[in-house]
Amino acid sequence: MLLAAGRGERMRPLTDHRPKPLLTVGGRALLDWHLEKLAQAGVGEVVINVAHGAAAIMEHCREGAHFGLAIRYAVEAPALETAGGIASALPLLGDGVVPILSADLYTDYDYRALVERARRMTAEPSLPRLHLIMVNNPDFHDQGDFGLGDGKLFLNQGERLTFASLGVYDLALFRGLPRNARMKLTPFYREWIARGLASGERYDGTWHNLGTPEQLAGLNAQLASPNY
Repeated sequence: MLLAAGRGERMRPLTDHRPKPLLTVGGRALLDWHLEKLAQAGVGEVVINVAHGAAAIMEHCREGAHFGLAIRYAVEAPALETAGGIASALPLLGDGVVPILSADLYTDYDYRALVERARRMTAEPSLPRLHLIMVNNPDFHDQGDFGLGDGKLFLNQGERLTFASLGVYDLALFRGLPRNARMKLTPFYREWIARGLASGERYDGTWHNLGTPEQLAGLNAQLASPNY
């Protein structure tokens, strides 16, 4: 699942007339990078949740054939936040374990690792029921989100890192949540981590959270550099 329903308030005015996932990164729509990487990882079907700029995103991606994918859309009106969006998309997602990632990031993380983790979690029910990719704390989030130690996530111990908005989830975690309700995911992360249900890994490669026009311009300048 690709999370693409956000309004992108901090990215204004760029998002006043174009949804954030369609902003250009390295000469291509940000969403295109994710869809291409997912197809290369062997994913065949993708659910995208949409709200702001939904029509533009659906027109751009269509049914997904030009990416080698089958794409379906969970349309939200208004946007339901992350937990609400995932819970409401369950009829499209079905059962089992799936990678879920935010469309407003740019990374060279190998999505094949997400697919392999999903397969392992499916085959081995004793594994933690969610697995989050963690990165070094960026300047704008220097306190991090959760602690990581020995492959497990903690609230108050371990190396404090930032969640990269890349993860693998057992959809059973969302079954009891109401649909079409606005819900943030962070409180659930804290509950699941406290219950020992979460594993994690540190990633030190390229990763950019694109929240502002300045961050977007900086990444585009970096990608255009002959030294990149």
